[in-house]
Amino acid sequence: MPKFDIAGHRRIFFLISLLMIIPGFICMGVRGFNFGIDFTGGTIIDLHFEHPVTLADIRTSLAKYDLDNSTIQLSGTESGVESSENAMIRTVDLEENQRKEVMAALTQDVGPYTVLREEKVGATIGGELITNAVLALVISWALIILYVAYRFEWRFGVSAVLALVHDIIIVLAVFSLTQRQIDSSFIAALLTIVGYSINDTIVIFDRIRENLKLHFRRGGDVDELVNRSIYQTLTRSLYTVFTVLFTTAALYWFGGETTKDFAFALLVGFAVGCYSSIFIASQIWIELRNRTERRPAAPKAKAVAAEV
Repeated sequence: MPKFDIAGHRRIFFLISLLMIIPGFICMGVRGFNFGIDFTGGTIIDLHFEHPVTLADIRTSLAKYDLDNSTIQLSGTESGVESSENAMIRTVDLEENQRKEVMAALTQDVGPYTVLREEKVGATIGGELITNAVLALVISWALIILYVAYRFEWRFGVSAVLALVHDIIIVLAVFSLTQRQIDSSFIAALLTIVGYSINDTIVIFDRIRENLKLHFRRGGDVDELVNRSIYQTLTRSLYTVFTVLFTTAALYWFGGETTKDFAFALLVGFAVGCYSSIFIASQIWIELRNRTERRPAAPKAKAVAAEV
């Protein structure tokens, strides 16, 4: 028997999750989210400079107006250019006065240029697309439940999906609290987190299934079964999450400005996903099993009482 009874302390882990989720809902309701231009629309400015410029030159100038998260693309005859005379800037919707200040700052900080195009654009991720994305996510959860129910049992499928919902809510709460920008890359990060978390959870569930029959033949209880299965896969889970976290941390610290929010979402999501796989998913399965196993016993007890 492991020294620390993970399954036996599941109420503590449920409480820890609630202490993150409930304030998270309050924060999302009060502070909302900082949606990027993919959701809100913005302004596109296409410029031709007299001399080649770099992304860092333009981003440093835009940072004076808190626009350093804008999407900047250099164009040239070769792909992956580090400097170019042509640059396209996509930023939040700017008022006329603010736009003139930004344009003047670019002239002063970066150099003289010619405006090739300037226009306002709508959101690339509209309400209909958001609805479709949520619908696709719900359908994927339903398919996960069906597949896991087929391979294991329905309680494993429900537990896995509830753990995924737990992870996504906490990531959303962190982004609401920090007011980091939410754009199309954030959606990609959420899908990556879902894939990682479900994989880690299934590894533990598979070990529980392997131990299930042999364990109960020896008279063990369900808490001991889950503890044994978690500790048998714990080293693999920790090795995997730390490897991924090291890589993602390198992307966050050494990557460009446009990848920081994406990397931050992955950092939070991978850490929370590892926590939920070890401390939440299996414990939800225990609760579901305990509740469903007790129900058939009630009619039998009534029948015995009637015979007496």
